[in-house]
Amino acid sequence: MARDWRNWHRKYDEPGSSLALRLETVQQRIREALDRCPAGPVQIVSLCAGEGRDLLPVLRDHPRREDVSARLVELDSQIAAVAAVQAQNGVGGRVQVVVGDAAVTDVYEGAVPADVVMVCGIFGNLNDDAIERTIACLPQLCAPGATVLWTRFEQSPATTSAVCGWFADHAFEEVAVSTADGTRLVVGAHRFAGTPQPLQKGVRMFTFSDDHTSDHWPDRT
Repeated sequence: MARDWRNWHRKYDEPGSSLALRLETVQQRIREALDRCPAGPVQIVSLCAGEGRDLLPVLRDHPRREDVSARLVELDSQIAAVAAVQAQNGVGGRVQVVVGDAAVTDVYEGAVPADVVMVCGIFGNLNDDAIERTIACLPQLCAPGATVLWTRFEQSPATTSAVCGWFADHAFEEVAVSTADGTRLVVGAHRFAGTPQPLQKGVRMFTFSDDHTSDHWPDRT
């Protein structure tokens, strides 16, 4: 049975909920990533961006907001429409909301290499092989020194360690990995220390699991 993602977003409106707490942590990591970017234009891409609740509020008041161009990719057209409205509310035309499959590399043409790559709300919907495969594709999206932000429910410390190991295997250095206060929701930031790879069109990076009974499954922003 397919998850109702539109209703799912309402959980972020519940003060003190685990998802609201995670959202606060993700937003702080975005601020830190923007602070690290060198002077000049900053490019951001957000995969499975949802309503843009993580990125858009940060861009409204961050000192680097005038430097930022962003592409938010969301498959659900109604959810993307919410993001598009919010993007015009104090953010402006430098934010592009695209209705498309964030798992396929074609949708990032013209928006990469990026300085900040947001993979939030994805890993909790994938099996381990798919997570590793997705991380292996990220050098195609990253500029030198880019920050990748990711989230996942921590089933055990070993699951988080495995994700960090896969990032290391593909030339990413750990910046910050922590759980949101009082939750088991991990928020990670890794810096790309390798050589960017050309974008290969037509590559599917991941497919969401159909196992909706798993306790790590619901994980989107």
